[in-house]
Amino acid sequence: MKFSWKNVLLWSLPIIVISFFLWQGVFAPITNENSNNIANSRMTYGRFLEYIDMGWVKKVDIYENGHTAIIEAVGPELGNRIQKIRVELPTNATELIVKLKNNNIDLDAHPTKNSNALWTLIGNLFFPLLLIGSLAILFRRSNNNTSGPGQAMSFGKSKALFQIEAKTGIIFDDVAGIDEAKEEFEEIVTFLKKPEYFTAVGAKIPKGVLLIGPPGTGKTLLAKAIAGEANVPFFSISGSEFVEMFVGVGASRVRDLFKKAKENAPCIVFIDEIDAVGRQRGTGIGGGNDEREQTLNQLLTEMDGFEGNTGVIVVAATNRADILDSALLRPGRFDRQVNVNIPDFKGRLEILNVHAKNKKIDSNVSLSIIARRTPGFSGADLANLLNEAAILTARERKNQITLQEIDKAIDRIIAGMEGTPLIDSKSKRLIAYHEIGHAIVGTLLEDHESVQKVTLIPRGQARGLTWFTPSEDQSLISRAQIKARIMGALGGRVAEEIVFGESEITTGASNDLQQVTSMARQMVTRFGMSNIGPLSLDTEDSNPFLGRGMGGANDYSDEIAVKIDSQIQSIVEECHVNTKNIIKNNRVIIDKLVDILIEKETIDGEEFRNIIKQYTEVPYKSKQELKKI
Repeated sequence: MKFSWKNVLLWSLPIIVISFFLWQGVFAPITNENSNNIANSRMTYGRFLEYIDMGWVKKVDIYENGHTAIIEAVGPELGNRIQKIRVELPTNATELIVKLKNNNIDLDAHPTKNSNALWTLIGNLFFPLLLIGSLAILFRRSNNNTSGPGQAMSFGKSKALFQIEAKTGIIFDDVAGIDEAKEEFEEIVTFLKKPEYFTAVGAKIPKGVLLIGPPGTGKTLLAKAIAGEANVPFFSISGSEFVEMFVGVGASRVRDLFKKAKENAPCIVFIDEIDAVGRQRGTGIGGGNDEREQTLNQLLTEMDGFEGNTGVIVVAATNRADILDSALLRPGRFDRQVNVNIPDFKGRLEILNVHAKNKKIDSNVSLSIIARRTPGFSGADLANLLNEAAILTARERKNQITLQEIDKAIDRIIAGMEGTPLIDSKSKRLIAYHEIGHAIVGTLLEDHESVQKVTLIPRGQARGLTWFTPSEDQSLISRAQIKARIMGALGGRVAEEIVFGESEITTGASNDLQQVTSMARQMVTRFGMSNIGPLSLDTEDSNPFLGRGMGGANDYSDEIAVKIDSQIQSIVEECHVNTKNIIKNNRVIIDKLVDILIEKETIDGEEFRNIIKQYTEVPYKSKQELKKI
């Protein structure tokens, strides 16, 4: 913890208060006189009078203004030895003095001495003065510090991470795989460095740029690179930091943020996850949220109010642009919307080159092969891939990252942690037939992706896995490709039916059947690939909390609903029959592949296709994909 006088005072105040009460309650009442005359035993007043009558009391010393007596007594009960005994005297004991004189008992009174008056004065004055002085110093320092408790409204100040110099340490060369987005931002950098080039021809500097893309594609990194390239101050804040429990705090923070930004213009203001504060206003069940809506209203005013552009460019990032308020997306606020998509092969290769600079990778490892094997990976996924490979390398006490560690890292990211290999021969053989069924159907269908690996090693919730290498372009998929995927997903269940019988089929195909049903439904309702005709019957995703309906009513009649169910069933049955024919016609090679898989537990795609070539012809398209891999 960082040293500060404020923390010292905060910790000292309770100690001062406790010490004051201890002084008053414990130390002040005790006198030196009393402390030296504490008797070892006590006696009641009645018993004391009996001792006087029996003549056992020899001497009496009275203390504390007649409230306490210390007696010296001798008797058979006391072992015939002189002992000092303490007696608490009643308030009105006037007859005691007379009785002591009549029995010729030595009596001595000891008045209370006022020797601790100075200490009592110190205790009564010093500690309260010290307490008041400490509180005064604490409040004085807190008034000069916006983070102190004395600044009651400091929560309205902006918490932006402000850098007065461009010290982000990131430039465009550090951002790879998103060349189109970088080209858009190069103009923003020119706006910031030399705005006169654009203002001379009447062009206005854009006020806002919205980055849209899936998580991990480099939106935040790209925003930092703009500030690094333009050499301007960089403000960074998350959208969730604006919204607080108290209404008006978020709007106050927006005003404070833009006030600081205008004082340091030109600069970049980066708002991450802007959907936390920029969602649609006044919609959905229960209406809107007053605090969030006021914050959004203030943000809209700051971005396009009565003032012109003061050199402050707002860069925001989100992966949910569909829920943003329309007023936030109009020209004049976010003038440009830049899509930061998942990188293609070239982009993945560039990203891998960036992240491989500080890692010891074996010379036999080709980054292009890794880029080919990781379609759909974002920049964050690729960075995590190389990091996981480095961790596995260190765990195995190796000096360099090899292709073996990279393969394990890919499998772990896609399917989860590696489990314990199967031991039960019956379960192992059943799972082997299931996975080989997927793999052989996918290999023998020309429109299906190529097999990358078949394994019996459990990962995550799966007892076995079959990996296919997805094609690079997933934006356009033909009807034949969708049917091939349905048949590939049915391959495991069909193999169980033919080899073990319908009574022995297992629950292992539950996830496969969900995928089959989903793909068949999309063919009918979304893509118009059925006998119903080229109609889009898919209901849009409902979100009642955004005012988009409850999703309870369909846009088609009950008769069409029956036809949809009939067409889905027809497509699945057709694919199921075709899959059965493939499995039956290749039963010999399936049995051989199962024996090999049980023995080796893992077969890679190249070996799998070489074995099939001995019995049948692999489709031409799969051979072409094999050359790419």
